[in-house]
Amino acid sequence: MSRVGKHPVAIPANVTVEVANDTVTAKGKLGTLSARITSDVEVTVADNVVSVRPARETQKARAMWGTTRALVSNLVTGVSTGFTVNLEINGVGYRAAVEGSDLVLSLGFSHPVRYPIPEGISMKCERPTAIEISGSDKQRVGQIAAEIRAFRPPEPFKGKGVKYATETVLRKEGKKK
Repeated sequence: MSRVGKHPVAIPANVTVEVANDTVTAKGKLGTLSARITSDVEVTVADNVVSVRPARETQKARAMWGTTRALVSNLVTGVSTGFTVNLEINGVGYRAAVEGSDLVLSLGFSHPVRYPIPEGISMKCERPTAIEISGSDKQRVGQIAAEIRAFRPPEPFKGKGVKYATETVLRKEGKKK
């Protein structure tokens, strides 16, 4: 039995969820999100609660049960409160700034790195060494954060680079004399 799938998803007051054919659609104050669901699970909406059940007793249906429940939960959370990922920049001269519709990063290269901010995503740099990425789609927010981190991942000797705020960089000892 799925430990995640058996818990129903509560729908907040300002969110509506609809199930049509093989698509779940959630509408809220932050927009509209939808996700395709497989025929191996049944999604029902009743009494401000979304329930997910396997359609048949197969291994794939049980596997997709928890996955579908997590996707529906991410839709509901995304359109009601949204998702945020914080990045930190460590290193002498490393900084970030939002200029118009671009994120400009100085990461020790001979040129500044310009990252265009996609539609539906907002970025803030309250400090030159902190980036806050927000949006309603959890997958897109995480993917954009990973792409920005990939420009200069943290290195283990001095810890320089772009890292997640929750990430711990394992430091290595330098050379011995």
